[in-house]
Amino acid sequence: MNRPFGYLVTSVAIVLAAPVAAHPPEKHAVEKVMNDSAAGWNSGDINQFMAVYSDGPETSFVTKEGVLRGKAVMSERYRTKYDFANAAKRGVLTFETLDFRLLDPTHAIYIGRYTLTYTDGKTQSGPTSLVFAKETGGWKIIADHSS
Repeated sequence: MNRPFGYLVTSVAIVLAAPVAAHPPEKHAVEKVMNDSAAGWNSGDINQFMAVYSDGPETSFVTKEGVLRGKAVMSERYRTKYDFANAAKRGVLTFETLDFRLLDPTHAIYIGRYTLTYTDGKTQSGPTSLVFAKETGGWKIIADHSS
């Protein structure tokens, strides 16, 4: 075998033997619940939007005012801060995944960017760091820090 061809065969063999950086199924599951949550926001359904959050009383959301605990308190904040009955005031919510890591088999961190796009063309966007726990009903947010 001539040397250039030998190097090519060796290089191809190494590339084929290297593991492919596949997205774990957990990442796809978390992105699905995030998309379902955004769909709830976009349709004005606060219950669907909030379904991604754990019902546990320790579930937290960091705000400028401090840490909120519990899904009911968080829901009330969203109701008062955003007009879920008015799509123009509520905006269209999207998420972009920036990083995803399993912390252990039942916990993950999702780092992303949320964007709210309004009918007048304005946008509001910022980072979000979410800790998920795998519960009986699927992946749920147990800690939210969005800026």
